[in-house]
Amino acid sequence: MAYGFTNSKGTTYYLHGKKSITSTGKERTLFYFSKEVKEGAMDTVPAGYDVVEMKTGLPVLKKQVAAEQV
Repeated sequence: MAYGFTNSKGTTYYLHGKKSITSTGKERTLFYFSKEVKEGAMDTVPAGYDVVEMKTGLPVLKKQVAAEQV
């Protein structure tokens, strides 16, 4: 089951991840939200990230702040 986030407007978005290769050859995962469940849907939020809602209602992943930096 894909991780779903319902924003303040009542729209549900599903978390997806896509692996890509950078120009330097390193592999990284791009995270994005979609209104539909597609290939690459993720079951949980990755460790070290929180889901926050932008002013427009779109959800985004935000890195958690370490306790030492606060």
